Amino acid sequence: MAGGFPKDVNANGITGVIPILFAAALFVFFASMIPTIAAQEIIRVSVPWIPSLGIELAFLVDGLSLTFSLLISGIGTLVLLYSNTYLAGHPQYARFALFLTAFMVSMLGLVLADDLIVLFVFWELTTLTSYMLIGFSHEAEKSRRNALQALFVTGAGGLAFLAGLILLAAVSGTTSISGLLTMGDDLKAHAMYLPILILLLAGTFTKSAQVPFHFWLPNAMAAPTPVSAFLHSATMVKAGIYVMARMHPAMSGTDVWLWTLTALGAATAVFASLLALRQTDLKQALAYTTLMALGTLTLFLGQESGYAMTAFATFLIVHSLYKAALFLVVGCIDLSTGTRETDQLGGLRRLMPITTVAAALAALSMAGFPPFLGFIGKELKYAGAIAVASEPILVAGAALLANALMLAVAAVVALRPFWQGSVPSDQSPREAPWQMWAGPIILASLGAIFGIYPDLLQVSLINPMVISLTGEVSEAKELKLWAGFNIPLLLSVATFVLGILIYMTHVKLRAMLDRGFNAIPNLDRGWDRFLDGLKGFAKWQTQLVQNGKLSSYLSVTFLTIASGVLLTFVYTGLPAINVDLSDVEWKHASIALLTIAGSILALVTSSRIAGIAALGVVGIGIALIFILFSAPDVAITQLLVETLVVVLVAIVMLRLPSLPKAEFRLGHAALSIAMGVSVTLILVAVVSSPLDLRLTDYFEATSWPEAYGRNIVNVILVDFRALDTFGEIAVVVIAALSAYALLRTTRKGDQK
Repeated sequence: MAGGFPKDVNANGITGVIPILFAAALFVFFASMIPTIAAQEIIRVSVPWIPSLGIELAFLVDGLSLTFSLLISGIGTLVLLYSNTYLAGHPQYARFALFLTAFMVSMLGLVLADDLIVLFVFWELTTLTSYMLIGFSHEAEKSRRNALQALFVTGAGGLAFLAGLILLAAVSGTTSISGLLTMGDDLKAHAMYLPILILLLAGTFTKSAQVPFHFWLPNAMAAPTPVSAFLHSATMVKAGIYVMARMHPAMSGTDVWLWTLTALGAATAVFASLLALRQTDLKQALAYTTLMALGTLTLFLGQESGYAMTAFATFLIVHSLYKAALFLVVGCIDLSTGTRETDQLGGLRRLMPITTVAAALAALSMAGFPPFLGFIGKELKYAGAIAVASEPILVAGAALLANALMLAVAAVVALRPFWQGSVPSDQSPREAPWQMWAGPIILASLGAIFGIYPDLLQVSLINPMVISLTGEVSEAKELKLWAGFNIPLLLSVATFVLGILIYMTHVKLRAMLDRGFNAIPNLDRGWDRFLDGLKGFAKWQTQLVQNGKLSSYLSVTFLTIASGVLLTFVYTGLPAINVDLSDVEWKHASIALLTIAGSILALVTSSRIAGIAALGVVGIGIALIFILFSAPDVAITQLLVETLVVVLVAIVMLRLPSLPKAEFRLGHAALSIAMGVSVTLILVAVVSSPLDLRLTDYFEATSWPEAYGRNIVNVILVDFRALDTFGEIAVVVIAALSAYALLRTTRKGDQK
């Protein structure tokens, strides 16, 4: 095939077909639920997962989750069809398809989850799979760098998000999402509402790239174009939007919710629109318009009016359709011409007519022209902005400016490459294979069909989604292509006029914006400096902690333990000393004196052999204690270990010089005393406390009936804690093999 398209579009074979069929089957499965959800019913499925904690593997299908599921599986099907040709013959396509499918399943799990823990598990899976997709071209430094940036930013937000979910579960007393959504009044009245809200928004804002966490999303364009079309239209970047929408019934209605989402959403929308206008790379321009859309969705989630919720629901679908289509169009242009730079493109309409039609339809919906669904969405956005109880002029003004800039960017993406200029002499563009233009055509056409017949969406998806957000179907506003002469219509006309003016002067405006934004601190460059600082700190910390001195490692370890124990007792109070020494006999005192003597000898000797022998004496003293208290098996183990350690270490010690003369070191003495006091206090606290015999009784009752053993200790080791014992054995074996390899290497070195 001419141009940059693969010669064999079926080169991936069955590896490419199976993911497409899987995604299509999921779409059909979710589509079959539309009549149920349209009838204002919900579907919930759950099975016990961690019953002791009340955690269920629970999934919920309502208007909100079904809409997201249809977008994820539907666009996922078309993207996989597109990818099978876009990356036909790629040696790593199987890995790519696996990552993309895993990401799709993770997103579906996230939007369907009805348990906070399940939600977080899938939330993190989207982070990991998106990291692998963004860094798919891992041989390129840029891909690795940008993938790490996305992982770091969204992962850090994920930690805050987890903390918020834990607090939310603690306050509400349940991890069921559908259950806690009915506790809105109690949650908002609780003293922990503000910390919960801050932590949840930290996670959602990083995931959905709200200012000031926006910089990672445009850099994620390092991923292959199909990934950009999927992640940045209906999936990952909308994960944060979904969570805010899901929590809206319980968390909205407060001033902090209203102003935080409204202010940051409006700032993101306007700021991203300006950044989009200064881009010459088509993918980068679309990436920044994605930021604008995310800001707009966040802005409307800050409100409670029916217009705002209907605008949110409509624009969510509108944006997913036109943005995925335009990203796929840009991929066709890139493969056909070898560039995405607007100043190197032109005259493609004759050579790529089908792609031109798809781009025009998607761009007209993006710009908000009638009769497209984008026009209805824009009218609803203005109606929702006017309905804002506080500062409607500010919100409407931000929406007007963002929409006008969006119109100009739509013209840059879809008008200039196809309808202006001529094809450069060094390019030989051809129409894309049908597998690549089918997705853009379908998605862009749906924008027109739903615009002409809005009732198709009204009953099936919009009304159920508004119910999920507000609890009342009466809050849903009617989707109308013509709503009469009103303020939203006047704002739409103003948008068209302003947007056309911006497009006509966009080259000059781009130069002005470049100068203006160059004067603003660049968060992306700041990211590089942050990483350099983090690496420098890690190097300093490593040199400080990992200094190669065993005494330093032991000192830090013992100091940490002693500090933790002693500070705990300072906070909780010292244990009551109720130790009865009346039954102490001479044999007990003899063993104690033997152990003390061994310890003193280890302190004062300058002989390594004597030192290790002294420690062996301490170990034998402990073994004798085990024997006195009827634990012969433990005593035998202790004796064997002590004997083996003394023999092996003594062999090594023979090759080492004598220890320097023992000197008194105040720091070491203080640390030893602190450690001794800590262990003594722990033992006194344990002995003074009532002994909990529940585990003892359990093992006594079950050792013979369940494990067929009368030696309870052995049964615990080989049955009840079998995996733990296996792990310990594995550690011993690995240590023995390592020691053998080390001694063998040393012996060979001596022979040479």
